[in-house]
Amino acid sequence: MASLLNISANLRRPVMVGVRAASAHAAAFRSALSNESATEVTTLDSGLRVASEPLPTQLATVGLWINAGSRYEDKHNNGTANFFEQVAFKGTTKRSQSALEQEVENLGAHLDASTGREETVFQARCLSKDVPKVIELLADIVQNPKIDDADVKRAREVLLGEIEKVEAGNLRNVVFDHLHSTAFQGTSLANTVWGPSSNIRSIKRDDLRGYVDSHFKAPRMVLAVAGDVRQTELEKLAEQHLGKVQSTFDGKPPTLSAVRFTGSEVRVRDDSIPLAHVAVAVEGCGVSDADALPLSVASSLIGSWDRSHGGGVNSASKLAVASATDKLSHNFESFNLTYRDTGLWGIYFECDPLMCEDMLFNVQNEWMRLCTMVTDGEVERAKRQLKTRLLAGLEGPQAISEDIGRQVLRQGRREPLHELERRIENVTAANVRDVAMKYIFDRCPAVASVGPVENLPDYMRIRSSMSWVRL
Repeated sequence: MASLLNISANLRRPVMVGVRAASAHAAAFRSALSNESATEVTTLDSGLRVASEPLPTQLATVGLWINAGSRYEDKHNNGTANFFEQVAFKGTTKRSQSALEQEVENLGAHLDASTGREETVFQARCLSKDVPKVIELLADIVQNPKIDDADVKRAREVLLGEIEKVEAGNLRNVVFDHLHSTAFQGTSLANTVWGPSSNIRSIKRDDLRGYVDSHFKAPRMVLAVAGDVRQTELEKLAEQHLGKVQSTFDGKPPTLSAVRFTGSEVRVRDDSIPLAHVAVAVEGCGVSDADALPLSVASSLIGSWDRSHGGGVNSASKLAVASATDKLSHNFESFNLTYRDTGLWGIYFECDPLMCEDMLFNVQNEWMRLCTMVTDGEVERAKRQLKTRLLAGLEGPQAISEDIGRQVLRQGRREPLHELERRIENVTAANVRDVAMKYIFDRCPAVASVGPVENLPDYMRIRSSMSWVRL
């Protein structure tokens, strides 16, 4: 008996050592996150917010984030925000286009702009020592844009050409535009960033000028900087170069209209396309909602997979194993898109034409398993993957600046990494099952598909598979 007890004790000892080691690593990890530089946020008298995070690097990214995008548009002016992006770097009232380009070239910097559904950002990557000059350039671009008819005409031709390229070559974006248009039909969140071609052809200089005058106000802006910078210096630069940005509105300020989710579908059948492109989603929650993080963990648990990367048969994701073993799809990705007051939680996949039904069956089977029998071990794995993905996405000044700008613009602050890690760690399997039951089980989905989708089940069959008979 004594020998058996000794053997048992010896067998247990490595496990305890492993537990202690894991605990030590977790503590060191949390300590490292706690020691990360804090994001400083200051609100100027005009309402403009200045946010920064100092980094031990000679590179910096400066972003000017604005509450402007397709969700602030209506069916008559949809596309205006993205249109302005195309003419923003064509010169200002102080600088010609060539002078602007020459200054940027001499700095070795890179200017960029992007428009989304809820935000527009003008961004520059540069050396940290050139941040003052870059802020002055961005301030000039957003305050004094030179919008002439010739530039508008050229931008119109470019945009119409780009829309054709997207529709022909980037089917993933096309599917997600259709998904928003059917899920939020009749609301501003259904608007595409590009806008319809008819609007692009009719937008004029005065429309762009009116867009800038009504949206580019100090309370709607965030100056986000990551690099070897100091908050006090940035505040002075913002006062100097952006202090004249108006803070009052002529009439009512632009606001986000209410959204309404509609369970529905849109199919664009085109048998000339080799693969079926499908997205299925339910209504999620807003970015500040307490359910947002458990939904992200649930999405991470479903995971993503691409057959070109291999490894599916050894994946912890049951859907990836099924896709690789039975050749259900070429790739899939689970997503949790969050906006200010709503969201979309679902999956996008590409598959052979005759595999649509089988792939969707496996997807919905996994969704129902999330609602009813997901285990602690699976949730622990999903939490680690989520933390890895979030932290890996914050490599370098550009990613950090974008994270700062987006969070401060939406929520007024940037959540410290140690807080985020703690909230993820507190998610349990019961939390995941609860949010899955709340948002997924027996809910009407939105479905968007493009390509040879004859094999995709009809909407009523998809809807009926959103629940299991429970005893």
